[in-house]
Amino acid sequence: MSGILQGIKVVDFGKYIAGPLCAGMLADLGADVVRVEKPGGGDDRYVAPATDSGEGSLFLYGNRGKRSLTLDTSKPEGLAVLHRMIAKADVVVANLSPSALAHFGLDYESVKALREDIILVTSSTFPSNTPMRDALGLDSIGQVVSGGVFLTGEAGQPYKSATAYVDFGTAVSSAYAAMAALFNRERTGQGMHVESSLIGTALNVMAPILMEHAYGKAPRRPTGNRSPIGGPSDIIKTRDGWFVVSVLGNKLFARWAKFIGQPELTEDPRFADDALRGVNGEALSQIMTEWAKDKTTDECIKELVQIGLPAGPLLSPDDIMDGTMNLRESFFQQGMFGSETVMQMPSPIRFSGAPARENIEAPELGKHSREVLGEYGFSQSEIESLIERQLV
Repeated sequence: MSGILQGIKVVDFGKYIAGPLCAGMLADLGADVVRVEKPGGGDDRYVAPATDSGEGSLFLYGNRGKRSLTLDTSKPEGLAVLHRMIAKADVVVANLSPSALAHFGLDYESVKALREDIILVTSSTFPSNTPMRDALGLDSIGQVVSGGVFLTGEAGQPYKSATAYVDFGTAVSSAYAAMAALFNRERTGQGMHVESSLIGTALNVMAPILMEHAYGKAPRRPTGNRSPIGGPSDIIKTRDGWFVVSVLGNKLFARWAKFIGQPELTEDPRFADDALRGVNGEALSQIMTEWAKDKTTDECIKELVQIGLPAGPLLSPDDIMDGTMNLRESFFQQGMFGSETVMQMPSPIRFSGAPARENIEAPELGKHSREVLGEYGFSQSEIESLIERQLV
């Protein structure tokens, strides 16, 4: 296994997105990541089924490049196996509540007792220093509690995002912090506990808006697809589809006004700055809609991009997979799952001078149990005993 993190051993006890994707990003960089899940597979393995055997796209994406170990941690003997592995690992990843971490012996004091310089990366729904520290939750909880959903959609009809940005953001932050902790260990020889939470991530995404509110500015209200901090910034209907345009700053607004044939708009007091253009954005969106109504989306994008205005077409999943803008060819690769060929999304990050990761397979359930246990110091007789007792 090659890569920047070659030689780093990671035990992944994550579920669904935040934990598994954090560990998956470490695998992208060459770490040896072992996903631990119960015999029969965890529920998150089968969300949004994509393979013939039922594994879901969520699992295939978040667990690329890992090895799979099945282990019954509901029994003391299974937990004992996990703890023996942790004693030889560099990083442990687990997105569980503080009480669940303690139950599985995955709290920091417990894992530190197994290896003094261990790095424990955990994420929960709420921060561990809040009264709701043990509450269960998924991405949507972070979206609604942070205020993001309140501002999405129209007045009286909030909408959450179709994408799990809170989970994904937590995974990215956790992987970034795990790298920092590994770097710190190289310098100091000390491990540490890296904590994150869905609510913490969501509030950070909302930080500029919340800070604006704290400074006593007018509270935000839902504005549909229009931006409240500039304009025209909206999703505009064309003859055959939709596109988004985002005009921010006086320079771009003047360029847009000249392009649209109404340079006098720069002298209109309603549009004197970004804040006012956000407040009065509906009028600007109407002008943009009138301009676009008889044009195709391609025509609109070509003209706007040519004069240097930020614009892009609204694409559906069908558009992307059918080759529009060559996104499929640019970003997707063919991976394997067992004997099946599956579409896989590799890491979006590229490093000069470092080889591209070749193994982007997600692991079949328990495929690597024997070899992983052997590498972590279990004898052949111990492995056979664990299999015989149905612990792996």
